[in-house]
Amino acid sequence: MTEAKPKALVIDDEELLRLGVKRLLELEDYDVDVASGGVEGVEKATSGDFDVALIDLKMPDLDGVEVLRRIREKRPHTVCYIATAYASYETAVEATRLGAQGYILKPFTDDELLDQLEKGVRKRRLELESARLRQEREERMLELATERSRLKTVVNALADGVLVVNYEGKAVYYNPAALTYLGLDDLSLEEPALDKLPEELRRLISQYLDEPEKRTTAVSKQLALKPNYELTIEATCTPAPNPDGSIAGVVVALKNITELKRIEHLKNQFVSMVSHELKAPVAASIGFLNTILDPDTNLDEETQTRFMERAVSRLNSLLTMVNDLLDISRMELKTAVRELKEVNLAEILEETISLFKMDIEKKQIGVDFETEENLPTITADENEVQRLFTNLISNAVKYNRQGGTLVVRAKRAGAYAATTVRDTGVGLKPEEKKKLFSEFFRAKNEFTKGIHGTGLGMSIVKRIVDSYSGKIEFESEYGAGTTFVVSLPIRREEREE
Repeated sequence: MTEAKPKALVIDDEELLRLGVKRLLELEDYDVDVASGGVEGVEKATSGDFDVALIDLKMPDLDGVEVLRRIREKRPHTVCYIATAYASYETAVEATRLGAQGYILKPFTDDELLDQLEKGVRKRRLELESARLRQEREERMLELATERSRLKTVVNALADGVLVVNYEGKAVYYNPAALTYLGLDDLSLEEPALDKLPEELRRLISQYLDEPEKRTTAVSKQLALKPNYELTIEATCTPAPNPDGSIAGVVVALKNITELKRIEHLKNQFVSMVSHELKAPVAASIGFLNTILDPDTNLDEETQTRFMERAVSRLNSLLTMVNDLLDISRMELKTAVRELKEVNLAEILEETISLFKMDIEKKQIGVDFETEENLPTITADENEVQRLFTNLISNAVKYNRQGGTLVVRAKRAGAYAATTVRDTGVGLKPEEKKKLFSEFFRAKNEFTKGIHGTGLGMSIVKRIVDSYSGKIEFESEYGAGTTFVVSLPIRREEREE
């Protein structure tokens, strides 16, 4: 790239000197402009951009020192020289203070002038290059600071924890999530951090710091930081190497997997419970059938019939459980096919009560059934609504006491059709209430020993109610009975009436 011509400005009221310097500099490949007085010189010097300026000290309109001051205020990088035949100590001091590069005494030779101006041009270009480099460095530093700020903002916003420990075991970086997971209020940078960490995590990090040559890849480990699946994290340690291969530190990523571990635990618990609940009726049925088929037992016809009835009963309970499990699975996966239509709640309740007529009469239970006149309809799948109230009323009959009472009421309650199912049966103990809607929960006490069930009915009830954005509430007193209130949204058209 060709370097631009140096630009020079000659300010002098002597025309011959002014024009002579102009011709000399142009022969040396300068781009030259001239001014015949101080005012004109200041105007040209401040409106243009000159490498060097040659300023006469004594001019009629404005002296050279004042011209120098005004130029330096607006163009600090222009290298200025004072030319005079009347140099004095005071003017030299003042000119230097204002930033003059030097004095050139008149009369001067061509070589003396050119030598001074070349030095001035070099100085000017060095200053400009230095300023450019300084600006670039500042811009890069600003860009780097911005990138660091962005990175810090991103890391601090992560839900995962990040902790960086150097080879001395001191924390050099962490984000708020790391403090939360580790249960720390603060972690001082450049202070030993390992002692403040959970023991298992400390041992994991120490493996990298104590034996760096053996630990060259990332290692993950699940750590239960709080019991009973309150907080479980997956800590992944990755070595941070220096350019020479030595270890600079360890980067620790902390991922919260509490919910995954809780789901895994519930899944295992669910599989275990299902296996147990399926095994019991199958084993009982096989036992009854093997007894009947054993020629050595010599059972009479009445006993064989009774055993067959028991086997069928247990297999029916098994079939009910399988159907309940399939219902729960379909609801969980949202694969159940619904046929939504207007459902008459009063008719469903009446039909459901009639299903248990024999059981009601056998236990001599009094039935108090009443629905509000012109009860609003609901939009729902009729089979699901039947299943919901079949489970509720079945429990109200099954767990009721001999000679007890079953109360079923239905009425409008704002935007809902509210159905109350109350019994005077076993009821729940305080510690059992929070488990009521859990899969396979069945109250176990002296009143329920002979009552069979899958423990899935109330879970299905809750899921059906939730799927329609409804509400279910209950009150229960052990030994006195239980009251359920199910509220299902009525049709939008009837809400606005």
